[in-house]
Amino acid sequence: MTHIESQPAQVNTNAAEVFSFLSDMTNIEKLLPAGKYSDWKAETDMCSFKIQNAYTIGLRIKDSKPNEEITYESTAGSPFPFTLKVQLKETGAQTTGQLICDAQINPFLEMMVKAPLKNLFDYMAGQLPAAMGL
Repeated sequence: MTHIESQPAQVNTNAAEVFSFLSDMTNIEKLLPAGKYSDWKAETDMCSFKIQNAYTIGLRIKDSKPNEEITYESTAGSPFPFTLKVQLKETGAQTTGQLICDAQINPFLEMMVKAPLKNLFDYMAGQLPAAMGL
């Protein structure tokens, strides 16, 4: 099992607002790096996109704990099965968010994708305040 954690990101709002934003899959596109994906499709509870003309990634909400955690899972057609959790922790007027991915990647593919996935998750976490307009 490959385990990847993003850097924590601070958002200047409460956990309920962050949770609501991330629970709507149409907002996930706002977290992705421009020019690095194509074929974006989204509904409220699922999305899919192609990363740099290589792999199509599909996500859907699997589970959630209001204002604390959202668990997304890969859909059929993704290059490997994975879960992506967003953990939220509210402290005063701020919320800290962190992405945690657990993926079933073979060792050869892991060598190629682990660093780019870590960079992607760090980018997505860092984009959260701007994506929410904060």
